Amino acid sequence: MSAFKSDFLHTLSERGFIHQTSDDSGLDALLRKESVTAYIGFDPTASSLHAGSLIQIMMLHWFQKTGHRPIALMGGGTGMIGDPSFKDEARQLMTPQKIDENLAGIRRNFSNYLNFGDGPTDAMMVNNADWLMDINYVEFLRDVGRHFSVNRMLTFDSVKLRLDREQSLSFLEFNYMILQAYDFVELNKRYECRLQMGGSDQWGNIVNGIDLGHRMGTPQLYAVTSPLLTTSSGAKMGKSASGAVWLSADLLSVYDFWQYWRNTEDADVGRFLKLYTVLPMDEIKRLEALGGTEINEVKKVLATEVTAILHGRAAAEEAADTARKTFEEGTLAENLPAVEVPAAELGNGIGLLSLFVTAGLAGSNGEARRHVKGGAVRINDAPVSDERRVVGEADLTDDGVVKLSLGKKKHMLVRPV
Repeated sequence: MSAFKSDFLHTLSERGFIHQTSDDSGLDALLRKESVTAYIGFDPTASSLHAGSLIQIMMLHWFQKTGHRPIALMGGGTGMIGDPSFKDEARQLMTPQKIDENLAGIRRNFSNYLNFGDGPTDAMMVNNADWLMDINYVEFLRDVGRHFSVNRMLTFDSVKLRLDREQSLSFLEFNYMILQAYDFVELNKRYECRLQMGGSDQWGNIVNGIDLGHRMGTPQLYAVTSPLLTTSSGAKMGKSASGAVWLSADLLSVYDFWQYWRNTEDADVGRFLKLYTVLPMDEIKRLEALGGTEINEVKKVLATEVTAILHGRAAAEEAADTARKTFEEGTLAENLPAVEVPAAELGNGIGLLSLFVTAGLAGSNGEARRHVKGGAVRINDAPVSDERRVVGEADLTDDGVVKLSLGKKKHMLVRPV
């Protein structure tokens, strides 16, 4: 049983979110006494977050759900520099315009997890460019920089990793740690923020902010980190064989997002139900107890519940229905992901290998050829063994499409336009 008495920490503890806290009893008491403001920082390195960020987003969700105010801090300022944490090399610098485009996309990712507004517990989305871009450098060095020990910064794992490999760590990136610590102090000053959360790789940066706050006269600040998640087989969360599992439907279809969770490894199902859904713990324990072939039904529940939060219940049910028709009934589901090709090209015939590449089912003709030789390729559910096969109008079904399949779980419709 969780020893925490506050709703938030009790919820996080029993669902497996907590890796470290800076002060268990102090934070627990504060959360019981008053409504608290907390933040998590997100880098705007792409136009969407991916499933690797979901654990952080869910922490903000539960924070708001238990009566507190969450802040999603967008790193529009720090994104101009780049976080060196555990990266093998410096990040490519982004233009302000590119950062703004990415921020607009990321905002949409949060819409179904947090309630935004002006109320006391309504979520806020804040951009650290609002204060970092106007800093007077000399004043910043005098007021903030003097509180940092380079000796101590060199002991952080994120820095040591680079130095041990004799890889360059630029002065630009070194400043990132100071700016992130300053974010915590600035958010406390502007919004009375008392808690920063993040992945366990951010522990050093978060503690830096707590120390800086202490030296600059803020009230006591606190930290909570979550474990860095991998699947049972060691794969990184948010990555699939075909790339990142994006949260934006225009980068990854709702169906493919649902399928990612449907393909969860057996050993991870219970853990993921706790972390990524809002199902009550009693229901999760009931589902965890199911075994044998029933585990596949539990995976469908997981996939539908995770997808429903992000894309809405109707879209999640539609994805589940599409999968059921495709896998269990063997019928052609119109809601499968589709790629459009010019009708004239299909009339002339398109090589199977290049069509698989166009459909995103293979990264190259060579990869598609290996799939054919391995017996994994089907057209309209019929196995294909000839890599020189041409797909043409004769392959169109009564629905006017061609169904391409790779193995049992990847399908794509080809629509002539």
